[in-house]
Amino acid sequence: MKISVVVPVYGCRAALPELYRRVSEAVKTITDDYELILVNDNCPQNSWEVIEELCGRDKHVVGIELARNFGQMKAILAGMDNADGDWVVVMDCDLQDKPEEIPNLYNKAIEGYDAVFARRKDRKDGWFKKFQSAMYYKVYRYATDSDFDGDVCNFSIISRQVKDEYCKLRELHRGYLEYINWIGFRKAIIDVEHCERYEGKSAYDFKRKMEMALELLTSQSNKILKLFVKTGFLFTVLSAIAAIVLIVKYFVTHVTEGWTSIIVLNLLIGGILMTALGIVGLYVGNIFMQVKERPLYVVRQIKNKD
Repeated sequence: MKISVVVPVYGCRAALPELYRRVSEAVKTITDDYELILVNDNCPQNSWEVIEELCGRDKHVVGIELARNFGQMKAILAGMDNADGDWVVVMDCDLQDKPEEIPNLYNKAIEGYDAVFARRKDRKDGWFKKFQSAMYYKVYRYATDSDFDGDVCNFSIISRQVKDEYCKLRELHRGYLEYINWIGFRKAIIDVEHCERYEGKSAYDFKRKMEMALELLTSQSNKILKLFVKTGFLFTVLSAIAAIVLIVKYFVTHVTEGWTSIIVLNLLIGGILMTALGIVGLYVGNIFMQVKERPLYVVRQIKNKD
């Protein structure tokens, strides 16, 4: 098997026939030895019906139906676990990633790279989506001491060796770009054309993106904890200075400060302590969920796979 194309499917049922046609045409310019793995992540539009039809029409199509919705990252992992290709392409199902760019990714990879990512030259997303993406990656770069380009997307090609190493990572809270970057090996980035979404709108609304960002930040970095340690130390120093100033002021002017400033200060410190406790709780919660060692996904059925 030369190339595997892994596509998590959630929404965009109408795009699947066009996705199949364009991916097949693009990959056939490289090799006839390929598989298109469509992972149905319990799509509310019942995309499994379309996937079954495509599997019946073409043995190159592999259909994986998950028992429930496990999320995009775990759907990608399910596809990776079942991919047999020497090279594995990951892309979204909404056709914002152009299948015609797959040969460009492959041609760059065979120059000697183990992973090649696509960077969207002119994103077809709204300004708010671009803004929240930029803010997320800014915070993520700070928290993980890494250098991520917010215009780089999951659309990529990786070697079988990188794929195997990725599949060894069985952490509950997952990222794709972040994990591949952590694994190492030789990586490259190429500019690709970004297209309008074929149908509907993304399931990743602002709330979901913030939840995902918090999961990644608290599962892959302890820098937030260190930040609160520094904040606590800073307030300790400021409190000591304030105490010295008030003592000197009392002996010089014989005037004591009112209760208002004390109450405000107590509320401020209490808020910081509660926030810090909540952050620690998230870390403990991540540990609690991870040590259960439950499977990251459950497969209901697979089509066209021996």
